[in-house]
Amino acid sequence: MNQILRKFLNTSKPGELSEVININEQQETNPEDAGISQAGADAIWQSVIDLYRTGTQPAITFCLRRQGKIVFNRSIGHAKGNGPRENRYSQKELATPETPVCLFSASKAITALLMHLLAEDGAIDLLDPVSHYAPEFGKNGKRNTTIHQILSHRGGIPRLPNDIPIETLWNSDDVWRLLCEAEPISLTGNDLSYHALTGGFVLQRVLEKATGKTIQQFIDERIRKPMGMEYFTYGVNDEQMGKLATNYATGPKPRFPLTMVIKRALGADMDTIERVINTREWYRSVMPAGNLVGTAEEVSRFYQMMLNGGEWEGNRVCSSDTIRKATQEVGNLQFDKTLMIPMRYSAGLMLGGKPIGLWGKNSSSAYGHIGLLNKLCWADPKRDISVSLLTSGIPIIAHHIPALFGFVNAVTRHCRYD
Repeated sequence: MNQILRKFLNTSKPGELSEVININEQQETNPEDAGISQAGADAIWQSVIDLYRTGTQPAITFCLRRQGKIVFNRSIGHAKGNGPRENRYSQKELATPETPVCLFSASKAITALLMHLLAEDGAIDLLDPVSHYAPEFGKNGKRNTTIHQILSHRGGIPRLPNDIPIETLWNSDDVWRLLCEAEPISLTGNDLSYHALTGGFVLQRVLEKATGKTIQQFIDERIRKPMGMEYFTYGVNDEQMGKLATNYATGPKPRFPLTMVIKRALGADMDTIERVINTREWYRSVMPAGNLVGTAEEVSRFYQMMLNGGEWEGNRVCSSDTIRKATQEVGNLQFDKTLMIPMRYSAGLMLGGKPIGLWGKNSSSAYGHIGLLNKLCWADPKRDISVSLLTSGIPIIAHHIPALFGFVNAVTRHCRYD
């Protein structure tokens, strides 16, 4: 791809593959030992390379488990220094499989499981109104809005008020006050409208009221430590900040009406989003719906635990019944008034479909979550896979879309039903 075309498409310059690929060979197993042919494994990895070559993803980290075995734990590209607007003199830093990445909305799946853990403990009932635990939330008609409706994007508060200062996000008390004062767009609990950030703040408040602990303490005790995670926290400390992959708004600049959809879903334009999600303030804050940090292997590990029915290496994280409730469909395929596409949700996760769905062909049993459209994290019980593709580019509509679909298709095609 020549320089003029890269500038037009707003992409980075992919490096020589021999210089930018890192493989954790100690962890990877022979694909045939996990029921994947060598040709199939080669095709899956080639689909990741094809996505990298689009130039929309300066860095990709990728982990795939099948039958509980790590088949891929790899990275490709640069974690820093190779964005589309950086020059050849910029200091580049190679990504590794251990590079931490912000999950953005893929954080929602982990936060949702925390709420299901609380329900398993008997600390909350997901069918209770939020106002049962935080009475101040019940203003302006929200008295009967349930935790379950918030989890399944039917709570009627999909976004914060327009044009609030971005600094508001750094203060959870200010955000909570705005959410308490908000008038819901619907009171029925039936209207589906994706809650990009708002739902996470509500769930955080309920969790902290019910437990007397911070959500950071709760995830540390119930998931991070039992599963041996290095990261898996909301945000990171200043020391870890330097290890994070930088996020880049790649691809052509969105135009109307796409800009309207982005603003409705994310609350800001792409330039603002790119600036904000690389700031220290973003990572010093706790945003349960948007700033959990982890490696691709850690995310795959989390979904493998779910495939295991809540167990990880002898540690019981939750019951198998809790996993079932967390992944059970809420309603049918329905038009999402925020994302403007048909979606299937459970109480916290995005579901696949048949004959085709978000997680590929014949993926009705699959569950997971995307992050800023380009991070793909899911499990498929029928294929016995847990997959995490974490990327540093956040293009919206760009030429990488066929490669992104090609990756999902390669995984589902070569990880067949047992």
